[in-house]
Amino acid sequence: MIIVFSGIDGSGKSTQIDLLTSFIKQSGFTVYSVWSRGGYTPGFEFFKKVLRATMGKKAIPSGKGSGREKAMSNSIVSRLWLMIAMLDLLILYAVIIRAKSFLGNVVICDRYLGDTFIDFSLNFPGSNFKNMWLWKLLVATSPKPDVSFLFILPVKESMRRSKLKNEPFPDSKEVLVQRLEIYTTSELFNDDWVRVDGLDPISISAGVIKDKVFPHS
Repeated sequence: MIIVFSGIDGSGKSTQIDLLTSFIKQSGFTVYSVWSRGGYTPGFEFFKKVLRATMGKKAIPSGKGSGREKAMSNSIVSRLWLMIAMLDLLILYAVIIRAKSFLGNVVICDRYLGDTFIDFSLNFPGSNFKNMWLWKLLVATSPKPDVSFLFILPVKESMRRSKLKNEPFPDSKEVLVQRLEIYTTSELFNDDWVRVDGLDPISISAGVIKDKVFPHS
């Protein structure tokens, strides 16, 4: 079984993933949980270290800021970044996640293809990444989740929660507005997705999620 959690920052995904993971383990199943946002996975962190060691830290600065924006404005650097991010996800989704699920694990993905699509669209608006053969291969070979949850939260509340959590690189209000609009209107998040209101009490959301994952329990 493959379960996906997507949605705006601060909407409760991590909390619900922890609760669901505990419940699944108590039910006797093995859980494989992974952060799978394109460009931010553990595998990609390794690639970034290699790139920075090869090209220098100034070539690809960490975090957000004018230095990083300048580096990513270089078409060679941005295309290389995108290609490595896609290759990383291709290995993670088409090979590792598929194998883990086949071997009987319950796989929980914190973010999935839709979240990466939003990130690439906002961070690389001129890249036309959707027409890259690696992206098409990634979409074609990634397994379809058995259950998908989309967490929605007002932008103002997302910003408040990010501040409380001391997020090191929070999105700006403008970016959050764009993200929320795509989450709520894009066909990537169609009727197959279960929408979870981030303003609902934790126990209510947990009950909805458990009922969708284990409908006959």
